[in-house]
Amino acid sequence: MKTPLALLNLTHEKTRLLVAIAGVAFAVLLVFMNLGFLGALAKSASQIYSQFDADVFLLSPQTLEISTNKAFPRERLYQAAGFAGVERTMPIYAGYGQWRNPETRKNRSIFVFGINPDDPVFLDPEFRSPQNLDALRRPDTTLIDRLSRPEFGSQQAGTITELERRRVTVGGQYVLGGGFAADGTLLMSDQNFRRFFDPFPLNLISVGLIKLQPESDPDRVAAALAAALPKDVIVLTKPQIVDRERTYWISTTSIGFIFGLGVTISCIVGVIIVYQILYTDIADHMKQYATLKAMGYRSGFLVQTVIQEAIILAVLGYIPGFIISLGLYELTRSATAGGLPIGMEWERALFVLLLTLSMCILSAVISVRKVVLADPAEVF
Repeated sequence: MKTPLALLNLTHEKTRLLVAIAGVAFAVLLVFMNLGFLGALAKSASQIYSQFDADVFLLSPQTLEISTNKAFPRERLYQAAGFAGVERTMPIYAGYGQWRNPETRKNRSIFVFGINPDDPVFLDPEFRSPQNLDALRRPDTTLIDRLSRPEFGSQQAGTITELERRRVTVGGQYVLGGGFAADGTLLMSDQNFRRFFDPFPLNLISVGLIKLQPESDPDRVAAALAAALPKDVIVLTKPQIVDRERTYWISTTSIGFIFGLGVTISCIVGVIIVYQILYTDIADHMKQYATLKAMGYRSGFLVQTVIQEAIILAVLGYIPGFIISLGLYELTRSATAGGLPIGMEWERALFVLLLTLSMCILSAVISVRKVVLADPAEVF
């Protein structure tokens, strides 16, 4: 059997090995957490659209994402209703309002949806329960998201407080989630939306929902609508609008940039840590490496040995980093209002493993130059 030189080099000083493993695990943990938040950002961006019972969406070209929507004429929905394959069109009104905490009397911004109670806007049957439909039809009454943050105060049915300085009653609850854009959401009828956001006219809408007949092709209908409707609206299928929302949050906002930068910095930290460990190990064993070269071992063997050390460090550091990340994912999900959609995915686990191996091998390639260039005669 060949002598496991790489493993023996690492285990020769166990304290240094533990420090190296901790360093790699720390870098792995940073990568997992930043990628986890990026994934949660992407899921949060799409979870609202996944709840809508629609196949095609109309938006203003000036709308960046749903919480920064710009209104467009409701007439565009009427025009779309006449196209072949369209089963139903439904308007949505959306905007931010000031919600007064009924306990602390402090105001906090909350996102509000306005819909026609007769429209089956959402897929979840909870929205269509008789109790919620009855509450939506009552004046100055709203439904509140169970996932809204506790800072909004009591969210039980029957709670009376203020929205936009107008008396409002909580008529029921639902589950939707506001993602990174909002800490809480309300759902009310279009007539109530007009009252609270007066003078918001109902002939201007925020989002247009188009439900297609079962045999209709969303891409074909969307293309026909885009060609026929005026340029004051854009037409998107559900996958397109979800991708558009994700791209905005990840590529355009500072949140996506920060998490993406965090992944890059984590990799740099890992490379530096492993480089320092391997470089120190090589320096301490330079005489042994020089002896091997004097005995006839080629530089390729020594490079292979250092790379093996790097791979061992990568695997040993990845395991605790992975386990700790699982715990932190669960802690983050339970600590955030509404449960931030952060969790481990096998694609991410495999990606981080390959990234860790690449990171450690890169460190090995950089640090091994000292061995390759070493002259046995000069060492001794």
